[in-house]
Amino acid sequence: MADPTPVFDDLRAESDELDRLVAELSPDQWALATPAPHWTIAHQIAHLAWTDHAALLAVTDADAFGREVEKAFASPESFVDEGAEEGVQKPPAEILATWRTGRKALADALRAAPSGARFPWYGPPMSAASMATARLMETWAHGQDVADALGVVRPPTARLRHVARIGVRARDYAFGVRGLTPPVGEFRVELVGPGGETWAYGPEDAPQRVTGPALDFCLLVTRRAHRADLAISAEGEDADRWLDIAQAFAGPPGSGRAPKGAAT
Repeated sequence: MADPTPVFDDLRAESDELDRLVAELSPDQWALATPAPHWTIAHQIAHLAWTDHAALLAVTDADAFGREVEKAFASPESFVDEGAEEGVQKPPAEILATWRTGRKALADALRAAPSGARFPWYGPPMSAASMATARLMETWAHGQDVADALGVVRPPTARLRHVARIGVRARDYAFGVRGLTPPVGEFRVELVGPGGETWAYGPEDAPQRVTGPALDFCLLVTRRAHRADLAISAEGEDADRWLDIAQAFAGPPGSGRAPKGAAT
């Protein structure tokens, strides 16, 4: 079994990078609108704190996490917003402190998890490494919302490999969550990483292919940019359809981002 330490370390680095982005913000900046409808920067960080808490329950108290899943099933379209809205009732300093405390507790729990253990989630059960990968993906995605709100351009890092991988692995989930039958057979996905290296997934001779910059693919599968604004290409009808619906996260897909320049 592969050593999960690298993804644990990368999750910490991704969280620390976002922490540096928000740590010195003024109260007015915490109240800035982000691209997510009705969500401020405070909502974004409160959501990460809320999700880290849910992940901690999944790792340490399956019964308590099961009760959280029941709440989600009772209001599938609103439970995420409700969690964020509850969090933003606190002042920014408390939101930040809660996120810091919660993400450390989760990191400690993941590192202490027994080898081979699997934990419940809103999607399929996950190993400790998979849980850390999912948390990194969400941290990066919501960090993108924060960066967009602040007008900051974040240089892509090799940590995007984790986001890309989960996006590829979630292909069938993206179809299933929309009530669609997943395609038969693997796709070939070839992405150009931040250093010019190629990240490849799937058989080389697969007729269904996706190519483009890793950053653009990650923005696509986290639904942080519209396909029309990204340099991602598809060969094959199924691959083309996937790019319209791809998502790397569990739960409802949401509306995604409108193309740049679209009427609002």
